[in-house]
Amino acid sequence: MDGTVLVADDDRTIRTVLTQALTRAGCKVHATSSLTTLMRWIEEGKGDLVISDVIMPDGNGLEMLPKISMERPGLPVIVISAQNTIMTAIQAAEADAYDYLPKPFDLPDLMKRAARALETKRRVPTATRPVSDPVEAEPSEDLPLVGRTPQMQALYRLVARVMNTDLAVLITGESGTGKSLIARAIHDFSDRRNLPFVTASASDLMGMDGPSELVARVRGGSILFDEVSDLDAEAQARIVRMLDGFGPNAPRIMASSQTDLMHRMESGQFRQDLFYRLGGVTVNVPSLRERVDDIPLLADHFLARAERDGLALRRFAPDAIDLIRAYSWPGNVRQLENTIRRLVVTSSEEIISRAEVEAVLGSQPEIEPLVGGGEGEKLSSSVGKHLRRYFDLHGGVLPPPGLYGRILKEVETPLIEIALDATGGNQAKCADLLGINRNTLRKKITDLDIRVTRRRKLM
Repeated sequence: MDGTVLVADDDRTIRTVLTQALTRAGCKVHATSSLTTLMRWIEEGKGDLVISDVIMPDGNGLEMLPKISMERPGLPVIVISAQNTIMTAIQAAEADAYDYLPKPFDLPDLMKRAARALETKRRVPTATRPVSDPVEAEPSEDLPLVGRTPQMQALYRLVARVMNTDLAVLITGESGTGKSLIARAIHDFSDRRNLPFVTASASDLMGMDGPSELVARVRGGSILFDEVSDLDAEAQARIVRMLDGFGPNAPRIMASSQTDLMHRMESGQFRQDLFYRLGGVTVNVPSLRERVDDIPLLADHFLARAERDGLALRRFAPDAIDLIRAYSWPGNVRQLENTIRRLVVTSSEEIISRAEVEAVLGSQPEIEPLVGGGEGEKLSSSVGKHLRRYFDLHGGVLPPPGLYGRILKEVETPLIEIALDATGGNQAKCADLLGINRNTLRKKITDLDIRVTRRRKLM
C-alpha cells in the first residue's frame, strides 16, 4: 500500500495509531486535529486519501465533504465517527464519502478499506464529478436506530446505498425491530423526501378504484406494504396488477415482513410474481439478541427520551444495566423501550437498581414459545433445544436470577389452560387429569392468572 494519507481527528491516540499503522504499511501520513489544516493541505494538492472524524473542534467533517469534492474531485474520504446512528451513515453517503466506519473501529478493517480507496484513487480519472446536494431533511431525534455493532453498521451502509435508487426494498425482521422505521428513513433521506410516504393496508387496495386512488395519493413518493405476508390472495393480486400498470414517475415500493416470504411462497401462501417484484433489495433488521452490545446504548437513548418527555431524570446502576443487557428481549427494541419507560415511572430514586430491574423483568415473558423440532420429537428434547438456545443467546453471560420459576411458569400456563379446555373448565376433572390436588390447581389458576370458562365438552 502506497500513497499519502491525510488523517484528521481530535483524539491524539487515534492519530498516533493510524499514523503508525499506515506508515508501517508503506504510506506517508500527515495528521492533524484541525479541519482548517486539513483543508489547507487539500488545497495545496497533498494527499491521496483522507480519513476524517466528524465532530472536530473547528467544524463538522461531514460538512467539509462537498468542499473537498469541489476542490479535489476523485479524492476518496473515509469518515470515522463516534456518532453511531443511521443518520451518520446516511449523511456520509449523501455527502459523497468513499466509506464510513463507526468508532471504535477495527484497525485491520480500516486498513483494508484504506488500501481499496488508494487503489480506486489511482484508477479514477480527474474529471469533475457532480457534488451531491446536502441533506435537506433534519435528523429525527426520536429515531431509535442507533448501534455500534457490526450488524447495525452493515445495515446503515446498506440503507445509505439503496435510498436513492428506484429498486423495490423488502425489509425483514422480527416484530419490534424497527422495520417501519427503516422504511421511513429510506424515504426521508432519499431524493423523494418532499413527496408523500404512505403505509398501505389491505383496505387501500379494495374496490375497483382502490389501487389507482393509492397511487394518486402517494404522488410518486414511497409506498410501504407493512407486513405484506398478512395480505390475502386477492390483495396480493391487486398489488401485482398495480405494479404492472406503473408508468413514468412511479412511486418507490417497499414492503416489510416478519415471516419468511420465501418459505410462504414455496408453500403456496404467497404469490411468486409478487415475491420477485418486491425483492429488489432485501434489508434484514437484526433482532436485539443479535446485537446485545447495543443494549446499553439504546437504554441511554430511551432514558434521555423519557426525560425530554417530562419524566424524571433516571440512570441505571452498573449491575442493573448488566442485567438488562443479559435479558433475551423477545419483543426486541419495542419491548426494551416500554420496559425502560416503566422503570423510569416506577423508580423512586435517581439510580435504578438491579432489584427494580429484576422485579420488572420477572413480571413479563422472557423466552420465546416452545416449538417442537418435528413430528415424533419428545417434548423434553424440544424443551432442551429451546433452553440451550436461550443460554447461547446470552453470549456467555448468565440469564437473570429466578430462571427455574420462570421456566416452570412458561410450561405450566399452557399445560393448565389446555387441560382446562379439554375438560370444559371442570376443575375437578382437570385436577384429576393432571394428577394434582384440586386446591393446588385452584392456587395455580390464581397465581398464573388463568381464566376459566365452564362449558360442556364433548369428548
